[in-house]
Amino acid sequence: MKRRILQGLAAATAGALLLGACSSGGGDAAAAAETLDPDAPVTLTVSVWNLEGTPEFRALFDAYEAAHPNVTIEPVDILADDYPTKLTAMMAGGDTTDVLTMKSVMDYSKFATAGQLADVTDVVEGVPDLAGLDAYDQDGAYYAVPYRQDFWVTFYNKGIFDAVGEEYPSSDLTWDEYVDLAETITEKAAAAGVTPAEGSTTYGTHTHTWRSVVDAIAAAQTGGDQLGSEGYGFLEPYYEHALQLQDAGATLDYSTASTQKISYRTMFTTGQAAMLPMGTWFISALLQAEAAGETDVEWGIAPMPQEKATDEAVTFGAPTAFAVNKNAENVAAARDFAAFAAGEEGARAVAAIGVVPALQSDAITEAYFALEGMPTDEVSQAAFQPGEIVLEMPVGPTTAQVEQILTEEHQNIMTGAVPLDEALATMAERVENEVG
Repeated sequence: MKRRILQGLAAATAGALLLGACSSGGGDAAAAAETLDPDAPVTLTVSVWNLEGTPEFRALFDAYEAAHPNVTIEPVDILADDYPTKLTAMMAGGDTTDVLTMKSVMDYSKFATAGQLADVTDVVEGVPDLAGLDAYDQDGAYYAVPYRQDFWVTFYNKGIFDAVGEEYPSSDLTWDEYVDLAETITEKAAAAGVTPAEGSTTYGTHTHTWRSVVDAIAAAQTGGDQLGSEGYGFLEPYYEHALQLQDAGATLDYSTASTQKISYRTMFTTGQAAMLPMGTWFISALLQAEAAGETDVEWGIAPMPQEKATDEAVTFGAPTAFAVNKNAENVAAARDFAAFAAGEEGARAVAAIGVVPALQSDAITEAYFALEGMPTDEVSQAAFQPGEIVLEMPVGPTTAQVEQILTEEHQNIMTGAVPLDEALATMAERVENEVG
């Protein structure tokens, strides 16, 4: 994999920390002083969201318990939508859950800055070349260890392309070509009666309602600052593409998708969309749906389109990490679990279910593409080698406020409530005037 993202693996040292007895808590100092007993029973608590619907957690827990028979992992399951709020309340109340899953870098920054996470710099140093690691750098120290790295690609339905006689997306598709292709597929599908069900429409693509679908990719590919340091002119051509697709009927319109809470998964797995820009986490969902007989879509992936043709695609994404609670009851076990999840064994466990690990090697990549149902063509593999993955949203003290403003103006743009140029100017004005 290319150096700037999923890099080659040196020998992983995930097992270097010997697991031992329950600690008495106390974070960093307790871990350093502990005498470890690998035979002592440990119940390790780990905060997660939507345990049944997020198979990576069970895959990691099963793998860790198999390698450490004395450990029982007890998940602290939280509703996905409530996770950041609930975890914040837990931490404020002195909760002692051992391992805390950092769902977003923004949450991580908040907890690390508040001094609520244990220093795991030595754990990070034991598992070299982890993708997404820079996002967790706090003045040279690390308080979480990334175990997965998602980034955005273009999913496409081979059956629809075949039915309308269009070639599959290439590895150097531009945004102009992407828009033209989506419009052409929509028109051809309608003319040929290519629909998933009577009375339904086959769209050339599906533009999901998240603002990141437009804003984050624009920032990544132009170097624009979503926090507004130089205004939001860099978003203009990307919104023009999104609006053109919508106006041409080549994607389900934002208002319908939003008010009816249309699932991007449903749009793709039922054959209603020929293309779908989405994160690599969707691969695991597709493989599960195929295995369960819930979809028969034959799919592939291609790099995200670019403004100009290139074989060094730029995309956006975000890592996910495990942190050790500063008040953890089982500090040594928590640190060992974080190392295991980020290392070779953890990477293999999540790759086996279609999740992209933060740590990669040629062997892991080969095993990943050997999964039943995975596309193996050159373009699909090229999608896993973008030239650069840019963090989805910059992290800083103003991030949450700015994100709310951008989300509100995104809705205004996509619903047509406010003209594009006016909305972009309003974005800049609001960020300047409302954000402290």
